[in-house]
Amino acid sequence: MATVLPPPNKRQRLENAENARKQQDVAGIPQDLGSFRVQFVDKTTGKPTGGLVSIPVADSTVKNLELLLNSLQGNDVSERVPYRFTYQSGSGNQSSNPTVDITSDLHKSLLQPGLKTTEDSISLQYTPQAVFRVRAVSRCSSSIPGHGEAILATQFSSASSSRMVSGSGDNTARIWDCDTGTPLHTLKGHTSWVLVVSWSPDDSMIATGSMDNTVRIWDPQTGASLGQPLKGHTKWVRSLAWEPYHLQSLGRPRLASASKDATVRIWDVVSKRIEIVLSGHKGSVSCVRWGGTGKIYTSSQDKTVKIWDSSTGSLLSTLTAHAHWVNHLALSTDFVLRTAYHDHTGQIPASDTQKLAKARLQFETSATVAGEIVERLVSASDDFTIYLWNPSSTLKPVARLLGHQKQVNHVTFSPNGQLIASAGFDNHVKLWNSSNGNFLFSLRAHVGPVYMTSFSADSRLLVSASKDTTLKVWDVATGKMKEDLIGHKDEVFAVDWAPDGVRVASGGKDKAVRIWRH
Repeated sequence: MATVLPPPNKRQRLENAENARKQQDVAGIPQDLGSFRVQFVDKTTGKPTGGLVSIPVADSTVKNLELLLNSLQGNDVSERVPYRFTYQSGSGNQSSNPTVDITSDLHKSLLQPGLKTTEDSISLQYTPQAVFRVRAVSRCSSSIPGHGEAILATQFSSASSSRMVSGSGDNTARIWDCDTGTPLHTLKGHTSWVLVVSWSPDDSMIATGSMDNTVRIWDPQTGASLGQPLKGHTKWVRSLAWEPYHLQSLGRPRLASASKDATVRIWDVVSKRIEIVLSGHKGSVSCVRWGGTGKIYTSSQDKTVKIWDSSTGSLLSTLTAHAHWVNHLALSTDFVLRTAYHDHTGQIPASDTQKLAKARLQFETSATVAGEIVERLVSASDDFTIYLWNPSSTLKPVARLLGHQKQVNHVTFSPNGQLIASAGFDNHVKLWNSSNGNFLFSLRAHVGPVYMTSFSADSRLLVSASKDTTLKVWDVATGKMKEDLIGHKDEVFAVDWAPDGVRVASGGKDKAVRIWRH
């Protein structure tokens, strides 16, 4: 009788899948197509870097181009700068010539469409994806007690890492001074758990949403409540989203709140009035995002994602693909919308019109792909899947991201829009390519469900928070763990990496806020 081989174990299955993926990548570009002659040009100055370089077509991937450019500039391996490559077709007036983004390799972007041949010299424009480097946080600089119950949400100010707000099950939110590691203000007023906190893009207000069905607006300088609570929801408030700064009427910011009562309400936070009620979902609305093009995106336990017009409140489209509750949404422009006119230089424009112009410029620069403003959307669900969408061009998903073995709890885009990180109840964090949804790495080290992740401002590092009481910092270029942050005594529910990259804040079941830094 012939011996029956046992089924492959988990490690063998993973190795087989990895080998198959590598074979697919290699098989994508034929080996015998010759070479390109490439001249790298700095897009901002127009000056060439180095001379003409001969690159085999088979090796003309973005990763290899990045390595080559870094070596031409004399950058050390640890100081490698990520770049975005574009090709400007034609000559003369640049605005009339289409720009081609090199998303995967030169073969697919230039050779296959017939824009260039191997006989031509190619002038490739490059733009750095990160103009500064964030160092991995490695120590707990302060552990601050104060809350009487578990901490459910944390967020840094959009201006700096000096101030942070946390929401807790003790019915309060607290503002912390992260420079000294001391509490600044206690925001009292809610009568039930504070589930969500959100700092306005211009740093002038904080919004909190609670299980008491209300939203409250606070002054971060004094900790005082700005007027009466925003009442209207009949069940608890689960998610908040501020109107992007470059779309706001001066002095009249608006706020969207999503609730378990299946509605989303848009508030004028100055007059405390409901402007629009978005009703159409048949189940609890789990997440709301306000896009930079004036659209509002909502996800729900009715298995759908809906897109609304923020000015009229009309339903534009419904995205149906998930087979279970949709837990979370993320936009490729989330980071730039959160920071508005703030940047790494710390320089704030003097007038409101200058602030508006800078916020609009930063959004358009971040969102422009191949000459068009593109806002991609990613949704995570209890059906173990993630879908990548480009709602401006098609209502069908761009890609279905498979790999998680349990519910996917949280998704987020990197600040440069190139990567997606997903956290699941299968103890894993996974990294994906945001342009085509290709799987990159599975980050394994947690021994409990992962609740949340947050990218550093330079998109090189990722921090994850888990039920196993730890935070872990990952290098997204290699998929390896850089730091294991031990200190919490119980589950870590919330984590945020400051927009200036200096600090990470975390909170959880042990009721203490912890500030981490290098």
